[in-house]
Amino acid sequence: MQKKVFQIVLEWAEAITAALLAIALIFAFLFRLVSVDGRSMETTLHDKERLILSRLPYSPDYTDIVVLSLEEGAEPLIKRVIGLPGDTIEVNDQGHVYRNGEKLDEPYVKSLTAKEKMDGAVTVPEGYVFVMGDNRANGCSLDSRTFGCIPINALLGKAVFRVAPFDRWGSLYDEL
Repeated sequence: MQKKVFQIVLEWAEAITAALLAIALIFAFLFRLVSVDGRSMETTLHDKERLILSRLPYSPDYTDIVVLSLEEGAEPLIKRVIGLPGDTIEVNDQGHVYRNGEKLDEPYVKSLTAKEKMDGAVTVPEGYVFVMGDNRANGCSLDSRTFGCIPINALLGKAVFRVAPFDRWGSLYDEL
């Protein structure tokens, strides 16, 4: 009887160890938890929210929420993809964003876009993306208007799911 109990405990321990190892490998190579820091993505994302970032290889697309690193060891930034290679991005004097001459419909944007340091139109080079925060009032979002286009290889991944706070739990793309 004691041998059977030991065997059952051992089987459970092996199953739990395998599950923990699988979870560790998944989060090491496929997914990552990231925290929102600041107001630049309001009203879509709020300060201190926790997101799951997909680290699977993918090609960025319009309106993707991405996590990027401007330099090795820097705090990651969370932004939205506005322009892809070859696109021309412009912000007019009224604060509307245009891509390739067409005004963007951006229901996720908190305020009209401040031009900040962006002078005239910007054409996104091959291998780069143009990113902006959703809170575009003057000084609220450090983004491509200030630091320019981002190399695609600087993208750490696509934010796909909000896990905290629990009352806002769910996909980041249900509203679009």
